[in-house]
Amino acid sequence: MLKKLSFLFLLLIGALPQVQGQLVTGKDVAVTDTDRGQVRGYIHNGIYTYKGIPYGQAKRFATATKPEPWEGVRSSMTYGPVAPLLTPTTMVQDESEFVFDHDWGYTSENCLVLNVWTPAIKDGKKRPVMFWIHGGGFTSGSSQELPSYDGENLATAGDVVVVSINHRLNVLGFLDLSAYGPEFATSANNSILDMRLALEWVRDNIENFGGDPGNVTIFGQSGGGAKVNTLMAMPSAEGLFHKAINLSGAFRSDMPTKALTQRLAAETLKELGLTAAEAGKLQELPFPELSAASSRALATINKELKESGKDTGVFGLGWGPSVDGEVLPYQPYSAEATKLCAKIPLMIGTVKNEFQPFFLGPLAQGSEEEVMAYIKKTHGDRADAFIAAVKAAYPETTNPQDLINVDNVFRPGAVRQANLHSSAPGAAPVYAYLFTWSSPVLDGKYKSLHCMDLPFVFDNIDRCKNMTGGGEAAHLLADRMSKAWINFARTGNPNHKGIPQWPAYDQDKGATMMMDTKWSVRNHPDAALLKFYAEK
Repeated sequence: MLKKLSFLFLLLIGALPQVQGQLVTGKDVAVTDTDRGQVRGYIHNGIYTYKGIPYGQAKRFATATKPEPWEGVRSSMTYGPVAPLLTPTTMVQDESEFVFDHDWGYTSENCLVLNVWTPAIKDGKKRPVMFWIHGGGFTSGSSQELPSYDGENLATAGDVVVVSINHRLNVLGFLDLSAYGPEFATSANNSILDMRLALEWVRDNIENFGGDPGNVTIFGQSGGGAKVNTLMAMPSAEGLFHKAINLSGAFRSDMPTKALTQRLAAETLKELGLTAAEAGKLQELPFPELSAASSRALATINKELKESGKDTGVFGLGWGPSVDGEVLPYQPYSAEATKLCAKIPLMIGTVKNEFQPFFLGPLAQGSEEEVMAYIKKTHGDRADAFIAAVKAAYPETTNPQDLINVDNVFRPGAVRQANLHSSAPGAAPVYAYLFTWSSPVLDGKYKSLHCMDLPFVFDNIDRCKNMTGGGEAAHLLADRMSKAWINFARTGNPNHKGIPQWPAYDQDKGATMMMDTKWSVRNHPDAALLKFYAEK
């Protein structure tokens, strides 16, 4: 009888009009089932919200498994633990921290938790599921790190279910101890297996949250975009998701091999004075000691690679996935990986400036004389060709600083991936974009910075005023962008009546949606600039 009354109470809540800002809580509010036990969330603005639901458990360096079942109803109203940082945050730069407005959370190695935002539970509807993977490379970050990650507005605008996850990172997710015993067989890629386990949780549980396990879109930015690419190249993840969106995350090309990751593990043991037979002691070592020793080992390996002339990319060798022959048998851009994910519709793009305003330091706001001197010093007798290529890509360029603030780290990878994916036999459509809107905050200093697109994707302009400045123009852009992301998640096509026709990308035409206050489609908009850098 009590269960029947509780069910009727939930139906009544769902039938009542929701007042903006209204919060509904209580012991019988937002209760639903998972395969481990019941969870209770809360309702805000009509959206059922659940935070910190466990999807896995794992001993350090071991493969994660489902959590133990629990009795009764588990309260799931606040964010769960985040993965430990290699170096805990004890101070920040005031101005940039104002812009990003991080929520660092609290850390624990027991961090395999997820969050859900949904318009309804157990109502028989099959809503598209948007599975968000946070950035921070493979080293840091969390599902709550930025205010833009909140899924309430996206769930409201699109009648979709938003899921976000925490998982193991850095040395905890990627130290390859496979040479030291079968209990460490997957340790090189446990972080990626955590994500697969979370996708399996979605498959097994999301119908209880009003979602469709047969229509899951994985999307992520920066390191999250790289994680999207990794899952697309993972045979055992096939079928767990059906569409993919990569935001500024195509900066990685080849992954390290087992020989290199095992070399890093051996150097870590050496730093700690442990023998191969003592590798198991790493499971009990205090995390600060493990972090320090593994970081020293990583520095040693990077030095060796540099001295031998090996290219380790812009960021050097860091923690991340590797080709282990089993969990990840293919390089992400290999023919095998491309064939594996060819039928997954893909949306991919970058933002105009990315990290360039940070890379340049004070020169990012330098005088015309300083900027021109820098261009001449950097490009020599090709300085005029560089300026012409930038202006061809971005005809709106007027300020001299804008000539040097254009990203050349993330953009080439995005174009390369769009070309590969769209050219694969039987490939699903690819939609390419370039986000060029510039924030007015702090006199426009941060331009179209890395992460600047996220408040618009999640329709979180008011939550992210420190980054966007707020205002009507920002809200209109957010409406266009969030609807494009929602439509792609629903159908594999981002088009909607509020934007110009967005054609699918192919290598010949290179149709790219330019996203600013006004939207337009341009074919290979920055081809000359990319060619300039490739030749350089």
